[in-house]
Amino acid sequence: MTKPQKQKNTDQSGRRPKRPSTSSMSANPLFRRTPPDDAMRGVVTRAHGLWYEVRVDERDRTFIATIRGNLKQQSKLTDIVAVGDRVWITDAGEGEAAIESVDPRQSVFSRTARNTRDTEQVILANPDQVLLVFAARDPAPHLRMLDRFIILAERQELPTRIVVTKLDLEEHLDPDDELGSARDRFRVYEAIYPVHYISSVNGEGMDCLREAMSGRISVVAGPSGVGKSSLLNVLDPNNRREIGSVSAATGKGKHTTIGAQLYEIADGTFIADTPGIRSLAMHAIPDDQLDWWYREFRPFVDHCRFRGCTHVHEPGCAVRDAVERSDVSEERYQSYLLVREESGS
Repeated sequence: MTKPQKQKNTDQSGRRPKRPSTSSMSANPLFRRTPPDDAMRGVVTRAHGLWYEVRVDERDRTFIATIRGNLKQQSKLTDIVAVGDRVWITDAGEGEAAIESVDPRQSVFSRTARNTRDTEQVILANPDQVLLVFAARDPAPHLRMLDRFIILAERQELPTRIVVTKLDLEEHLDPDDELGSARDRFRVYEAIYPVHYISSVNGEGMDCLREAMSGRISVVAGPSGVGKSSLLNVLDPNNRREIGSVSAATGKGKHTTIGAQLYEIADGTFIADTPGIRSLAMHAIPDDQLDWWYREFRPFVDHCRFRGCTHVHEPGCAVRDAVERSDVSEERYQSYLLVREESGS
């Protein structure tokens, strides 16, 4: 495999390579507010509309809290409070509390809210990594959807792991099976991200996954029906979750999770379950940054002949040259073209 030349401070066009910045909404310090002296610090573990479950370790209690009125008006572009937020609350009695202040988020896993172009829907605040869960089969893995999840994580600079579930369904794989093996289908990602092949039924791969999660806050995301609930039941047997089924008519999973919820599954190890997401809008991606979110493109994007190369038709495109040399996979390149077309870039 041919390695790219070492990048210089500028390319042929004089452009200085720069790394796109993450969403300004997530980093906005509007959450800062001095809490009252009697406030307690806690973590939001679940959201129910306007009510939030807040775990306060120093009290060994969970409170049902609402947002203090003057906080509600601070932003229309992001969720003021989300699961995973570190908040300050005051005791209102009878197990209820008021959220007085929200600490600035260190990281966020979010998406653009439906029917908007600039409103952030926070899936989890302050995660350390994202586990993108897709099934080996039943339902068949939709790899272009996986690429869209990866873009979400890359935009927010979150370490990403791919978890391939239901490996037990391949124990007696028919050589003529059109899907082929899971390892064949996901091999293209193994050079880019850690890929865990696991079975919640026989335990294959679970020890390695537990080790990768230890001491971290992990958010689990993926389409419905891929085995997220079964996986979480193995990782966190004290909190059993309903297991959904896959529709025979559509091949799509049925939702079993209503909203994101944060669980402590071991000392210092947390996991957040999220609702199955059927589709992801790509219209909020700036057209001059999409190539950056395909991580394997990065060594090449600043060696294209023209500034602002779209990697679609321009001569002297280093990314297309890399595809020709198999330094970048044809599958991922076609995925980039499809996302670019759908986002109107």
